[in-house]
Amino acid sequence: MSHAKVPSLKDVAKAAGVSVTTVSRFLNGTLKLPSGTQKRVDDAIRTLNYQPNPHARRLSRGRSDTIGLVVPDIANPFFATLVAAVEEEADRKGLTVSLHATLNRPGREVIYLNLIERNHIDGLIFVTNHPDDGQLAALINRTGKVVVVDEDVPGAKVPKLFCDNLAGGYLAGCHLAENGHRNVLFVGESEEMVSARRRFDGMARALHERFGNDAKPIRCSGEYTIEHGRKAAQRFLEEGRPATAIFASSDEIAIGLIEVFLAQNVSIPGDVSVIGFDDVGPMHLFGPPLTAVRQPVRELGRQALDVLLETNWEEAEPIASEELLPVKIVVRQSVAPPSTMYE
Repeated sequence: MSHAKVPSLKDVAKAAGVSVTTVSRFLNGTLKLPSGTQKRVDDAIRTLNYQPNPHARRLSRGRSDTIGLVVPDIANPFFATLVAAVEEEADRKGLTVSLHATLNRPGREVIYLNLIERNHIDGLIFVTNHPDDGQLAALINRTGKVVVVDEDVPGAKVPKLFCDNLAGGYLAGCHLAENGHRNVLFVGESEEMVSARRRFDGMARALHERFGNDAKPIRCSGEYTIEHGRKAAQRFLEEGRPATAIFASSDEIAIGLIEVFLAQNVSIPGDVSVIGFDDVGPMHLFGPPLTAVRQPVRELGRQALDVLLETNWEEAEPIASEELLPVKIVVRQSVAPPSTMYE
């Protein structure tokens, strides 16, 4: 005897023509919708007879009431903020969080993914910060009950939640272009990393829209670390300042750049303009205050838990979706027109 399929949040979102994240935030009271959209969601809930269930059905029928959270590094302010948001939301829902820092090592990531198979946790929010050779994607697809957050694991057929990196790069590029910068150095991860590729592509698109073939976006690839920022700044100076502006693809990189420029008496934005990405740290306290693209990191953490809890993991077909959270640019004082020394 067959049983009718219990409607999921995904079914409601599809019927209402909105994203799963939108429905989730509307139901938990963190998002106010326009009246027309709210009516569509309410009608879909009523028509499907959707019944939100705190978490038992959606994960593993409450084996442990423990959610796993895997991040590369809890000392990094970006990841620390993400962890805090997940912890707070889990506490609000009566769940505990098992936190694991991988030090960005693939072997440690594999160990923590295996916790699901051994039934030690009910589901996992997973953040990586390096390219995958296919091993992680295969393991994630085998274990299920994983939400990939912040950085993609290509080939993983699970829900994914990212900030809109392409739009963020475009916002940074537009701001630099509006200030007359056509030669811009992008300092960030290699293009193997989806987040870095999208940020660079967005920036490059904005520059080319403004300056056509005269635009000269260049890149310096390395990790999202202060040390990479320092090395990029030294190389920038040694190569005779090949750009009039620098797009630092993380707070950590920006800090490394600023540190070297300060020591070498390089003025920001007098000698070179700098724009950052993340805006999690106190970038407004720098001299000058740093213009940056702000990621909604706390919202990323809260929604990651919602997606994990609201996904019907018992569906036969692999679940693969990608939700993007909007970013915005916070304009401060680190970008100005190119110095006359470049004329």
